[in-house]
Amino acid sequence: MGNFSENIVNERFRKVFQELERNNFIKGKSDIAKKLGTYNHVINSILKGQRNITVDQLTSLFETYGINANFVFGIDDDMFLEGYGIEGEIPVRSIHDRQRGGRENIMLVPERAMAGYALEHQDREFLDNLQKFSIPGLEGELVAFEINGDSMLPTITNGDVVVCEPIERGTPLRDNHVYVIVTDAVVAKRIQQVREGNEVARLRLISDNGDVYKPYDVELEEVRQILKVKSRLTSHAIA
Repeated sequence: MGNFSENIVNERFRKVFQELERNNFIKGKSDIAKKLGTYNHVINSILKGQRNITVDQLTSLFETYGINANFVFGIDDDMFLEGYGIEGEIPVRSIHDRQRGGRENIMLVPERAMAGYALEHQDREFLDNLQKFSIPGLEGELVAFEINGDSMLPTITNGDVVVCEPIERGTPLRDNHVYVIVTDAVVAKRIQQVREGNEVARLRLISDNGDVYKPYDVELEEVRQILKVKSRLTSHAIA
């Protein structure tokens, strides 16, 4: 069994759990497990560093207790969003109390659904069957991809989730920035635009793990969709 205790997301979850329990906002592992849609033994395993907390569980944690996502991902010291948590005798409130009508705006494409997304990313029925979630501070119609493999090490690691914004065809691209490119596959790569005359004809896809993975070109006409990487959920931080 792996040791996930050094995962900063799990470490911050332990701190959140301790704070919620200390202030009687939860009544132990079974209580928070119900709120996060899981089981007592799963929470116990996360707290012991034996498994990672999932995106689903994090989403429920943020929405139910008003937890600051940036705290959990290690880039902010404030555990609670403004207006939530411990302020004198004010109890934790559900984030939905403040954001009535809020919606889940991030569509999650797990690794097992990548091939289907490449073929059916414009098919409403396929898209509607994908899981949706939200993270405070990330607005707009976004798509999150679960990354499998080591081609983008150290920038993106195996198991990271990159949150992306689809861009319209013809939108100017920035060379050497990371995008998700959809052809007959879905890949996260740095790009360089290869021109013929004044027109972009191809995209050169570049892996950060360049000692193992060499650059390759795709014709622009083969590209079905391009998405700009806005942030990533990783075992170390959100970038």
